[in-house]
This record gives sequence, structure tokens and C-alpha cells, in this order.
Amino acid sequence: MIGSGEKIPVAVLGATGAVGQRFVALLANHPWFALTAVTGSERSAGKKYADAVRWTQVSSMPPAAADLTVGNSEPPVAATIAFSALDASVAGETESAFAAAGTLVVSNAKSHRMSPDVPLVVPEVNPEHLERIRHSPHAPGAIITNPNCSTIGLVMALKPLDDAFGLERVSVVTLQAVSGAGLTGASSYEMLDNVVPFIPEEEEKIERETAKILANEALTLSAQCNRVPVLDGHLCCVSVGLRDSPGESDVKNAWERFSGEPQERSLPTAPAQALEYREEADAPQPRRHRDSGGGMTVTIGRLRPCPVLDYKFVTLSHNTIRGAAGGAILIAELAVAKGLAGSESPCV
Repeated sequence: MIGSGEKIPVAVLGATGAVGQRFVALLANHPWFALTAVTGSERSAGKKYADAVRWTQVSSMPPAAADLTVGNSEPPVAATIAFSALDASVAGETESAFAAAGTLVVSNAKSHRMSPDVPLVVPEVNPEHLERIRHSPHAPGAIITNPNCSTIGLVMALKPLDDAFGLERVSVVTLQAVSGAGLTGASSYEMLDNVVPFIPEEEEKIERETAKILANEALTLSAQCNRVPVLDGHLCCVSVGLRDSPGESDVKNAWERFSGEPQERSLPTAPAQALEYREEADAPQPRRHRDSGGGMTVTIGRLRPCPVLDYKFVTLSHNTIRGAAGGAILIAELAVAKGLAGSESPCV
């Protein structure tokens, strides 16, 4: 399928919201995927996409997407793969319905993440979990989920440390951008001159999802989450306790050597560097570093000894690209490359 010159038709479910718009923008001119359908709420259905959406992306709306008619978020849909940017309140049943109709759903919603039969995937970290869709309970289609936006940046930094030195304890404090709350999730009145030290269910998601992705039963993790007045880019202030006792150079080398199957396969959305360590004393910073690798590279900095655990450091990831739409598109690319999606996929 990849070499045939014929693109795989894909849909975006919930295409009018912040993450849905990011999917639409990233899918423009994609070498493997052609956006053939968009869905939205009942008030948007039947309208041209250009008329239904309040476009907030920096890039212009792709002309091909602008002319699409918004459909209802219910099957069938003229697509092999559906990227779900649906609100969690409706995502569970809707995604199951699309999968039951034969669609491979790659979801950004929380609804199916912790199901034991649904892979929760960060492509560089646990690509082998994709194989679970061969025996999907949602057949003839399947559901794949990407994690919470903060979890993704965190686990990408933790994976090389777990592999090389054995992770035992992690404490993480997140500083999360307002775009993570959606277009209507955080008002300017709430956020200007303020930090909100509570994001519903966020801490629990990070703790549960990290354990599932890393499959490390010995790991103890504590998360505290804060909403801050930054547009895009989630910072994580991390302390780790390790089984072994590496030097600082060993830790940096583990990050710098880290690469995954997306890089080995040169997938279209994969950054050349999955992780980038910056030596500046004040790095990483959202405004300066969130777009590294097209928003797909996780930036790390400020590694130093921790007097409570072993080491502490800071990570930065772009929450609506690597942490949402871009991460989901990379999952779909990997599924295609592994023969799990496309014309010969078990899901179609």
C-alpha cells in the first residue's frame, strides 16, 4: 500500500475542536493518508467544514478540507482509518461503533485507554503493543489509543532510563498549556496572572497510563498537575529513583542514543531525533523549543542530582502535536508499516 501511489482514505472525528483542527492541518499533503471525511456535532453536520469551524491554527485551513461536508459522528464513513478527536463524553460508544463497522480508530480520547485489549501506544516506546489489534474485541475494526498529552512526553524521557538503569520511583510536576483544555476549556479570566493547580483526572491518568505503557510493575509514580498561561507546550519537572547508579553522562548518553521503530522506518511524521537534550541552563522553554522536530521531538534539560531521589530534570513536549494529533498520526503510520492497517490490514 505504501508504495502503490494510492493514499489511504482517513477521517477525523470531532474535526472542529482544537485537536481535530490540528489533525486536519497535519494531514494536509500527507504522503500516505488522504483526508476524505470530517465529522462534528449535530449543529455542524451538513455544513462545509470552512463554515462549521472557527479555525484557530497558525497555518491556513487546507483547501481540500475546507470543501468537505461535515458529517455526523456515526458510521459508516468513507475511510479506512478514523482519527478520533471526540470529547470523552461521547468517544467511548462512538469509537466502538466505528470499529464494529470495520474502521481502524486511532483515538486521542481517554475512553478506551485502560482497556486491557486496547493498545495504549507511544510508537518509540512500546510499538509491540500494536500487535494486540490482531485480536481486537472490536472486530472487524480495532481501536488504538494514544496517551494523555503529558504522559507522552514523560514516558519518552523515562523509557531509556528504565531500559538502562531500572526505574523504581518517579515524582513529576506538570506545567500544562491552556490548549490542552480545548478551545473553551480555560478562559482568559481564569488564566491571566494565574496558575491553576488542578486539572480533573490528569494526575490519575499520568500515573495509570505510564505504568501500562512501560509495563514496569515495580514503578511507583506520583504526579501533580498545573494549568499555566502558556499557549502550547507541556513542561514536566521530574525526579527519578533508579535501581542502578549511573553518572550524569550515562543518563545523557541514554537519552541521546534513544531511537525507535518510527526512526528506523523513516515514517513521515517521525522526527529524526525522538529526544533532544539541551545544555543551556534555562532550557527547555515552551516558546523556544516546543516546535523542535516539527513539534514531535521531546526536549530535555536541567539534569542534576536530586537530594531526595537520584536525578531531576525537565522535559518539554508539544501537547497538541506530539501529545495529541501528531502522535496519533505516527501511530497510524506505524500500523500501516507493520501491515496492521491499509488494504491488507486485518481491520478491513
